[in-house]
Amino acid sequence: MSKILVTGGCGYIGGHTIVDLIQNGFDVISVDDLSRGSMKMLHGIEKIVGRPIKNYKVDLCDLDDTEAIFIENPDLVGVIHFAAFKSVPESVEQPLMYFKNNLNSLINILQCAEDFDVDNFVFSSSCSVYGNTSQLPVSEEAPLAEPESPYARTKQMGEAICRDFTNLHKDFNTILLRYFNPVGAHPSALIGEFQDLSESVVPVITKTAIGARKEMNVFGTDYDTRDGSCVRDYIHVSDIAHAHTKALQYIIEDRNKSNCEVFNLGTGNGVTVLELIAAFEKVSGEKLNYKLGPRRAGDVIQVYANNNKARKQLGWETKYDLDAMMDTAWRWEQVVAASKKSVAG
Repeated sequence: MSKILVTGGCGYIGGHTIVDLIQNGFDVISVDDLSRGSMKMLHGIEKIVGRPIKNYKVDLCDLDDTEAIFIENPDLVGVIHFAAFKSVPESVEQPLMYFKNNLNSLINILQCAEDFDVDNFVFSSSCSVYGNTSQLPVSEEAPLAEPESPYARTKQMGEAICRDFTNLHKDFNTILLRYFNPVGAHPSALIGEFQDLSESVVPVITKTAIGARKEMNVFGTDYDTRDGSCVRDYIHVSDIAHAHTKALQYIIEDRNKSNCEVFNLGTGNGVTVLELIAAFEKVSGEKLNYKLGPRRAGDVIQVYANNNKARKQLGWETKYDLDAMMDTAWRWEQVVAASKKSVAG
């Protein structure tokens, strides 16, 4: 089995990707300093795949500790790099922390990949690199607009670092995956979003419905959209995870057309925040307590994907519709609530 290093493997997307990789024949090790990830994710993964997963509790901004992982695993054939801070509001408030963490960790991982001849690399990017694009649905060829947040800028800069590095190393293969809005949880309800303070819209919805939050704020009702709220392309996290497996297979099997390629990962459907709330209420049968409020700094008005390239070249297809996204997210929230109640009791 080909051994893959997943950075941020105890995080939301990283954890789901480890499951998908193992179910598709890869051997996987994880590195996560647990500043944002959770060992609960690792335990859930192990229940799903039926085997232990090695995690290195290492801060990737420390080059020596990062190198030690590569020394201990000389048979690595690829890296999927998720590890990064990802909150748009937090990045607006603490931009230097985001630049330091997100860029230094990437640079150290690429340095180790170079030093230890690990030639297959998948970078976790974001649709936020497009900014307030005028092209909808947005394709990979769309020009990158001025980023709306420091988080988005770190993704633009990260992509540039990957491109420059790959241009220098002709035997090095890089895939840049631009996610739209990952939501939902594994159908088993054994893993999902573990961050209690997540400001992503679907966890906010489910935590409000379960009573962990008093109410939900809808940021902005005067955008030029169908109902005045922001439009996003919501995609199930397991579909995102499977795209990473497909991307690795693509470059390991030398099917890539160049040594640095970019792919959008979205459903191609734009959904407003108010439509998302309506979908949740339909699936769950719960009435959500929300209020309409002013716009939030850093938010793009609307963005959704043209995903033709990923479908054609990677052979990737999405499996989960919006109802399934909300259903798995809600079932996961109920599992989390029941677990907390059991511990408290």
